[in-house]
Amino acid sequence: MSIMEQIKETIESSPVVLFMKGTPQFPQCGFSARAVQILQACGAEFTHVDVLANPEIRANLPQYSNWPTFPQLYINGELVGGCDIAIELFEKGELQKMMQTATANP
Repeated sequence: MSIMEQIKETIESSPVVLFMKGTPQFPQCGFSARAVQILQACGAEFTHVDVLANPEIRANLPQYSNWPTFPQLYINGELVGGCDIAIELFEKGELQKMMQTATANP
């Protein structure tokens, strides 16, 4: 399986996926830490992928998604965006609704 196929399978196998630097318990950058805080505040479970521990994913995900930075948040197989977009959606109450819908219908 190619790395692009692995990325696609990861995104499609869980309703909410966060590609981040580090882990939710030990984020390795401020943006990843903030994204985790937001997702945890929504109260829904999510899958994470540590791009620092997976250099092939780190190198190829920006090409897959056409999004150059990390973290990258996917809900129901669709790229939502990075930390700034997640914060904006959270502050408007939209991210909570997106997470509830995604995790209610796995």
